[in-house]
Amino acid sequence: MQYRKNEKNGDEISALGFGAMRLPTKNGTIDKENAKKQIYYAIDHGVNFIDTAFPYHGGASESFLGEILKDGYRERVMLCTKMPSWSIKKYEDMEKYLETQLDKLQTDHIDYYLIHSLGKGSFERLKELGVLEFLEKMKKEGKIHNIGFSFHDNSDAFKGIVDVYPWDACLIQYNYLDEKTQAGTEGVEYAHSQGIAVFIMEPLKGGILANVPEEAQKIWDSAPVQRSPADWALRWVLDHPEVTCVISGMGELSQVKENTRVAEETLPGSLTEDELKLYNEVKQVYRDLMKIDCTSCGYCMPCPVGVDIPSCFEIYNHKYMFKTKGTSFTYLTRLGGVFSGNESHAGLCNGCGKCVRACPQKLEIPTLLEDVSKELGGVGFQYRVKIGKAVLVPLFDAFLSISDRFSRRSRA
Repeated sequence: MQYRKNEKNGDEISALGFGAMRLPTKNGTIDKENAKKQIYYAIDHGVNFIDTAFPYHGGASESFLGEILKDGYRERVMLCTKMPSWSIKKYEDMEKYLETQLDKLQTDHIDYYLIHSLGKGSFERLKELGVLEFLEKMKKEGKIHNIGFSFHDNSDAFKGIVDVYPWDACLIQYNYLDEKTQAGTEGVEYAHSQGIAVFIMEPLKGGILANVPEEAQKIWDSAPVQRSPADWALRWVLDHPEVTCVISGMGELSQVKENTRVAEETLPGSLTEDELKLYNEVKQVYRDLMKIDCTSCGYCMPCPVGVDIPSCFEIYNHKYMFKTKGTSFTYLTRLGGVFSGNESHAGLCNGCGKCVRACPQKLEIPTLLEDVSKELGGVGFQYRVKIGKAVLVPLFDAFLSISDRFSRRSRA
């Protein structure tokens, strides 16, 4: 594994960090056995930085890490978690959440404690509540070793926050499609110039850069060296010398294996001019095809009326990026609740705006949901849902019954 130094404290940090936001799941909860295998594999292959947060996996991510980082594993990694900034209403809340997180993580200290999802407005509010004084106090007491923030705003706001305090670290969304999004390249370079360790989230843009449109795949296939789209995306971020560590939310062991290999191979400045030209060609493909710039981070969830916002946008984008056939049927069966019984389609949106306030990408979600509903739902959508439940569910049940009888006969 390649390691990069945090100049503030001398920490040697693995170029790849394990993000515990997208752990594998089973029946709606963390698939603990598979998740543990993946994290142990990563640590055993040199990953020494694990990132989580209070709300990840419905609040279960921190507790899960606390359970598995025993038998010497805790001593081999630096743990990073985040203060849930939106839930802080008074100074005492900061104390309450930190103590809860220490307890869930089963540790006496957090190596990197970040203020979660900062923007200009939220930072000003937290400053007035004494957040910097609190963090300094906890650092002196040894409960926090390093102070930082994760960021979702524009580059000017980012610089303003950087200039206020001698931060140890920052966490920025960055990938080859987001060079000018949020803090962007300008922010990465500015933080580095101030001696701040730069951690990167969303290197694959929520998986969008791992499952590429056909036109983009043709461009990657034209390269002399054959790599997967995920390899290309991760390699682009690691190529930047200003980047300390790339946090990847890995949900499968195969992803962990690939990402650790890429992090072992990729040195800063190792991409050739010809390879960088390929990235520009792929970027143009995405610009031409993508309808909604959503990373599926889930910050907009849960929706008060039950809309599965990330899935609505995922299906909509897939229709255009991959020319996927049958997207309206997928939308009907998956989000219309034909099989699950729980409707979560875009047409349920009542425009409350809660999602807009939570969205790191500053998307006008209710307006976009209207577009999704019109195109994938359309007139008579609720009628089609009823028909689907009346026709498809009995057919599916009958198929399962026949399949089960056949399986039992085969075993006999």
